[in-house]
Amino acid sequence: MDNRPIGFFDSGLGGLTCIPNLMKLLPKEKIIYFGDTARTPYGSKAVSTIQSFSLQIADFLVRNNVKMIVIACNTVSATCIPQLQRRWPQIPIVGIIQPAAERIVKSCSIMNKIGIIGTKVTIQSGAYREQIQSLNDELDIYQTPCPAFVPLIEEGIIQNDIMDLTIKYYMEDFILENRLDTIVLGCTHYPLIRSNIKRLYPSLRIINPSEEIVYSIRRVLKERDMFAGDFEFENVFYASDLSENFVNMIDRIFHDEEIKVKFKNLELEEVEEGRR
Repeated sequence: MDNRPIGFFDSGLGGLTCIPNLMKLLPKEKIIYFGDTARTPYGSKAVSTIQSFSLQIADFLVRNNVKMIVIACNTVSATCIPQLQRRWPQIPIVGIIQPAAERIVKSCSIMNKIGIIGTKVTIQSGAYREQIQSLNDELDIYQTPCPAFVPLIEEGIIQNDIMDLTIKYYMEDFILENRLDTIVLGCTHYPLIRSNIKRLYPSLRIINPSEEIVYSIRRVLKERDMFAGDFEFENVFYASDLSENFVNMIDRIFHDEEIKVKFKNLELEEVEEGRR
């Protein structure tokens, strides 16, 4: 038994989409989440910059005594896991790409045409293709970056014509030219526009890595006998910039849950605390 919290981090608010799945599957586990909202998006930044930011945030989580680090960000998972594992070999570190690759291989066959959408860095890294083909090199994998999705989602521009037009701009030809029947949401922001994609392309099967990562978390906790028992701990959600968008997204995802939100500048002391 291990009652320490699980640490999650993302470049912004997208990683929040993993948390409801964890709460349903592992309701006794507690969470410290950090969204780097002051420096989002990561998907168009240099890999060296992403690695520097990720080490900084993971340091913060380790100082807060987490028992595991969950990288709820495809861009970080594609570029930073080896560096993070070398720095903290004693702490299990779970990325989001491997669990998604395992799900794809289990649920798809050589008859399927599988598309990966993600940030520029995630797609350019080839991490999804590499992970999937290491498990089954006969699957047909196609990829395309959708760089405007994250800024629009961060601004709350979701249920409107602008988002629908942006989805069509990136995905229409990609789907038709490759005859895709399966789409993988290769960014944790993208589940927030899953309903848009499903409405525009109802025949597509959608695989959501934000759901799949929770099963990997459960597996690691079981293997290491680290499940939490009943204990008092309030889930805390940190942001490097406590923007209105971040608070609104917490409200959108968690509805009536009472969530504690803190502001944390990684170079300064904590300066603000509130409650939603």
